[in-house]
Amino acid sequence: MNSLKLRSTVFTAAALLASCAVGPNFKAPEPPHSAGFVPSGQLAPQTAAAALPGGEAQRFVDGKDIPGQWWTLFQSVELNALIERALANSPTLEAAQAALRQANETAAAQRGSYYPSVSGAVESQRQKASGAAFGIPGFPSSYFYNLDTASVNVSYTLDAFGGVRRQVEALNAQAEYQRFALEASYLTLTSNIVTAAINEASLRAQLAATEDIARSQQKQLDITQRRLDAGGASRADVLQQQAALQNTLAGLPTLRSQLAQQRNQLAAFVGSLPADYTGAAFTLDSLKIPQDLPVSLPSKFVEQRPDVREYSALLHAATAQVGIATANMLPQITLSGSYGQDASAFSNLFQPSSNVWSLIGSLTQPLFKGGQLRHQRRAAIAGAQEAAANYKATVITAFQNVSNTLYALQADAEALAAQAVAEQSAKDSLSLVQAQYKSGGASYVQVLSAEQSYQTAAVALVKARAQRFADTAALFQALGGGWWNRNERLAGTKPAADSARTP
Repeated sequence: MNSLKLRSTVFTAAALLASCAVGPNFKAPEPPHSAGFVPSGQLAPQTAAAALPGGEAQRFVDGKDIPGQWWTLFQSVELNALIERALANSPTLEAAQAALRQANETAAAQRGSYYPSVSGAVESQRQKASGAAFGIPGFPSSYFYNLDTASVNVSYTLDAFGGVRRQVEALNAQAEYQRFALEASYLTLTSNIVTAAINEASLRAQLAATEDIARSQQKQLDITQRRLDAGGASRADVLQQQAALQNTLAGLPTLRSQLAQQRNQLAAFVGSLPADYTGAAFTLDSLKIPQDLPVSLPSKFVEQRPDVREYSALLHAATAQVGIATANMLPQITLSGSYGQDASAFSNLFQPSSNVWSLIGSLTQPLFKGGQLRHQRRAAIAGAQEAAANYKATVITAFQNVSNTLYALQADAEALAAQAVAEQSAKDSLSLVQAQYKSGGASYVQVLSAEQSYQTAAVALVKARAQRFADTAALFQALGGGWWNRNERLAGTKPAADSARTP
């Protein structure tokens, strides 16, 4: 009975020791208590509108959720297909998936430290010993003997102060970091593809507008040349028109080069070599502007941004490191034992008389290491403070990203509306001046001025349309991209619906 009570007391003490873990317990920081992303009254419920494709008014909807495949809101079959291709073939995404699998396996390996280490060994040896080594009179000068051994060894380090659990906690947090690094890679990849497609469409439209202007200038040059032949224009007029045409044509190679480079960038995103890329040609008219834009609630926003979740996981890991450094300063308790058989002949190996065993308990307390452990703990505390500051900075940057994008979208709509009017006015003015020039009612300088104004306005309109599409994509990226609503499985991970889902 006394023996039973003693064993019960020992196990109870061990359980109590195992239940404590030194160091601070991690608690996720609370989200900022902010009413919104911009000061009250500075964001209109909807943007301005312009009478052209992509100029529709956009409405800001507070609390509206973001679809997992947010890019489908641009209603482009070609864009959807390109992103699916990239998700299947991107080496960047593949590397992030492998990093997550590695982190998960590393954490799983560390969890093995919770259990005793058990090993078995079988050994057979024959040895010649010198009698002189034993100092026994009459002992043979040399002695041959056999020794066969079979044993099982058990070793267990009692996690009395939670050092092992803090190590597992730190590695689990590192795996969580890699999970959201993968989500960030996914979001960055899809956002970059959307932006690159918009840039391609913009360059294609700029190229088309510049080519139209060049054709118009060529026609104007032909008219001026005929007027020169008829004596109604001067040689200077012809030279001025030639200069204007050549200046326009000089811009075409640069646009074509930029367009080719943008196509190469898309090829890289989908894991293809430039010469093998066969993606569709994007145009601004093939994209639709999403009209209902989500504006997440600030209280949920920090849970949606992958980079914020990354830095939260890093803070968690850094907090666990404080516990590890603290536990290293405290006693380490190790229990080990072995049971086996030793015999000089294999036939006697499993006889009762061959039994050997040992049971060892040890307690090791660091006494002096030149201040190493104390400074390691201080370093861990400083690391946790650094992680906390980095987390705070990431949250501030995240709110700044959304605020900047909301302001940009408002400005984009107003700029597009104004630019559409300016382009139409410049186009009408050019047509009028050209007609007047043909009839002799306008000077050639007026024609050149009108052409330059129209060229500038036409290209600016294309850029304004593209900027609105790009900033719309930037808003979805800034809000986290809707990963929590995505059902497909990323390699080596659980679906978002089953793991770390945003409330």
